Amino acid sequence: MKKLLTGLAVFSLLLGCKSTQTPNVEQPVIAQIDLVDVQDDKVWVTVDPDRFTTETTTFYIPKTVPGTYSTDNYGKFSENLKAYDYKGREMPVTRIDENSWSIENAEDLDKVTYQVNDSFDWENEGGVYSMAGTNIREGENFLLNLHGFVGYFKDLKEKQYRLEIKRPSSLIPGTSLTVNQTVDAENGNIKTDIFNLNRYFQVIDHPIMYAEPDTASIMVDNMEVLLNVYSPTGKFSSQDIKPSMERMISAQKRFLGDIDNTSKYAILLYLSGDEGPDAGNFGALEHHTSTVVVLDESTSLKGLEESMIDIVSHEFFHILTPLNVHSNEIHYFDYNDPKMSQHLWMYEGVTEYFANLFQVNQGLISDQEFYNRMVDKIEISKRFDDTVPFTVMSKNILDEKYENSYYNVYLKGALIGMALDIRLRELSGGNMGLLDLMKKLSEKYGKDRPFEDDELIPEIVALTYPEIQDFFDTYVTGTTPIPYYDFFAKAGLEEREVLKEVDYFINGQIPYIGPNQSTMQIVFRNDIELNTFLKDLGVEGGDTLKSVNGTEYTLQNVYDLISVSQGWETGNDISMTVIRDGEEIELKGKISTPKDTGKSLVPLQNADGDQIELRNAWLKG
Repeated sequence: MKKLLTGLAVFSLLLGCKSTQTPNVEQPVIAQIDLVDVQDDKVWVTVDPDRFTTETTTFYIPKTVPGTYSTDNYGKFSENLKAYDYKGREMPVTRIDENSWSIENAEDLDKVTYQVNDSFDWENEGGVYSMAGTNIREGENFLLNLHGFVGYFKDLKEKQYRLEIKRPSSLIPGTSLTVNQTVDAENGNIKTDIFNLNRYFQVIDHPIMYAEPDTASIMVDNMEVLLNVYSPTGKFSSQDIKPSMERMISAQKRFLGDIDNTSKYAILLYLSGDEGPDAGNFGALEHHTSTVVVLDESTSLKGLEESMIDIVSHEFFHILTPLNVHSNEIHYFDYNDPKMSQHLWMYEGVTEYFANLFQVNQGLISDQEFYNRMVDKIEISKRFDDTVPFTVMSKNILDEKYENSYYNVYLKGALIGMALDIRLRELSGGNMGLLDLMKKLSEKYGKDRPFEDDELIPEIVALTYPEIQDFFDTYVTGTTPIPYYDFFAKAGLEEREVLKEVDYFINGQIPYIGPNQSTMQIVFRNDIELNTFLKDLGVEGGDTLKSVNGTEYTLQNVYDLISVSQGWETGNDISMTVIRDGEEIELKGKISTPKDTGKSLVPLQNADGDQIELRNAWLKG
């Protein structure tokens, strides 16, 4: 009986109609999401535009969204889309493809309704990264990356939107948006949050996570940072990671100085658990004033903090670009036929570079750790074709020929930023760096004034030095690989073989373990030298790992092993069971700092004064 009543209530809601008179005041597009009447793990969405004057219209759910630079087809998660006229009668709808529906007689169209599945429940999450995905967990958690829920009508992306979300009163919204109004239902257990937004881009640029209250507020200068955490077992709370986030963001604000004008920022942390379908890949998706982070709940607090610092520091720097510096392709993004910008080297590369530079600048990591990170990026970037102009790759990143090169924006993109920073410091006698350039660009453009894609590099040259044109012609729009060690030499640095700290089971991007696919077991590699920790413990190449400290590990939970190891403390006892020549062997010892030999960037012993000055300006200026 309850199921029948719920169905009748939804049917009545769908058929409800409004006056057929043309309103005197133009209404916004009204998008409603119902998080209360969840049916078969799906939620109902209604999108109600103002009156159309065209004979036909097309309704879209995004195919691609900014920040992912991939074709994800979010429309595949929607079903049962219906259109209704002003008398509540169903209208014919033709599904064009996964993401678009055509509606005839559009002048009679009142609204469309449809149901949305969450991506976390799909096999392989429908090919969508978890941080860009969606979750529907009735009465407990709703992760609303809104591009997966709310669509738009053709030619109406620039119209105002009113977002109305009906939700259980026990769940609160985590978001950087301001709730303009909350309407209480008569029974007190249901509320409706109302958000007013200027255009469709603002809808998808403001993810919302509904969960039981767990929010920490951090005030840094005049900016409020809201940290919202969903931990399915309650293992972690916002208060657990607030201190590390406060230190990090305070350091970022000091690094940025007056370049930043963001007054409110939200970090939405979703922790994936072990029970049932859940998020399966981890990372973050940036937005202008918020970021969605998805990580594994099974990690240690130390591992969680380290991951959050690395991930959130990158996403936070997106308030520089593309928030304040972006092209028309970003500002007027076409979600279903996207035209990409040439400047991923800036949007993602410079952002990733600053996420590392600020840590050495503010004393959060050592100079050597910063050098190690840059060298790692150089080594990994060699897997990609280093002669492809970065602007060409960026412009065509959605094409099959280039889509697998996207990861290189975090590698060579960051290295372009580093080399440009050093060159600017060299030309200015240490007085001007890449951050100064970004400040000038922010002042010229800002969040509401996009630039023409072809005009950015000439503008950078005009704001800096004529020699910077040669830099871009040679290394960014040209085909010449960057001679990184020539740039390092300007700062009195050279490559040398040293013994350096590594992770317990991986050295940069080179793992000490590998898979035995036939048995699903983890095997220590015998084709490389193991690190000092593993050798001191007695591990030998070819050993099969069975358990660590009593917990058995296979390929199915190998990531749990990596996560757990991030929280190990030196000096603590450790036991590891391995299989060697068919015999189980228990290895016992103390946890020590793992080290391995490798090439590293180190200061020249005979660096001259100019080189040392340039290095100091680069790292500490």
